[in-house]
Amino acid sequence: MERPFRDPTGINKAIAATRSGLRRYPRELLASLRNDDAATQAIERSNGADADPLTTWLGMDGVDGAAWLGHAGVLIRVGGVTILTDPVFSERIGPRFGARTFGIARLAPAPLPPELLPPIDLLLLSHAHFDHLDRPTLQRLASPRTTVVTARRTAGLIPRGYRRIIELDWRLRLRFQSLRITAIRPAHWGARSAFDINRGYNAYLIEGAGVRIIFGGDTASTRAFDELRPVDLAILGIGAYEGWDHRHATPEEAWSMARRMKAARILPMHHATFDLGETSADEPLLRLLEAAGPSGAKRIICPAVGGVWSAEG
Repeated sequence: MERPFRDPTGINKAIAATRSGLRRYPRELLASLRNDDAATQAIERSNGADADPLTTWLGMDGVDGAAWLGHAGVLIRVGGVTILTDPVFSERIGPRFGARTFGIARLAPAPLPPELLPPIDLLLLSHAHFDHLDRPTLQRLASPRTTVVTARRTAGLIPRGYRRIIELDWRLRLRFQSLRITAIRPAHWGARSAFDINRGYNAYLIEGAGVRIIFGGDTASTRAFDELRPVDLAILGIGAYEGWDHRHATPEEAWSMARRMKAARILPMHHATFDLGETSADEPLLRLLEAAGPSGAKRIICPAVGGVWSAEG
């Protein structure tokens, strides 16, 4: 068994990350106690994307594509299979006590309620962090139709009601209908609490119908995906890097990873949805576009929450 990811830069970055959290989290916890979600406003997005393209695509039954639902939630259609990654539809992310969640508030609203999603065949969960494995959302999505693939030692966190829950460790793969799913080791960690150090954390390679898709989960800069090139779509995080770039790639690093894996398209995620960093909500995307340049920017899809890319254009 491989050892969990260790930060080679030592204690300094851990201290910087802790300071970053201490500057922000007490304010969010106080707002949780006040139930101060009414003050949370959706960020303004320059391209003004709304749910209409998403609604149109959802009505195009059988058309392959992808839609960004916010944070790490991506709806994917490929080879007749509907996949959903790391869905979070809650207004806050964090520990839940009774009917209240104590944690970080949403910046951008979800483009649609989970009840309006199409039937989900496969749910991919990367790891147990609260912003990726959101139990209230998973309870709302539970269906005897849906199979869940998740990281090592995380199955016990998933609510009942799903068809099957499969833990997939690094380098292992499974066949699901017309697809092949392989678990990849990203540069991250999987603990759900400070004393929880043995859970897994995955990225995934999705293959089928002549298409190869990387869902990166959470990861710092890594060469783990290089040998998988070329890929048709790379879904990579670009946010929450300030003080945390040993766990989350910067936009420039995400672009470099996409180039190394020869990704035809990149769908940037993990930004502009929750206030997880010390940057403005639009900084990650702006930095990604600058790194890509005018020609590379054409490969970036779904830049705003609710954005859709369709294989039929």
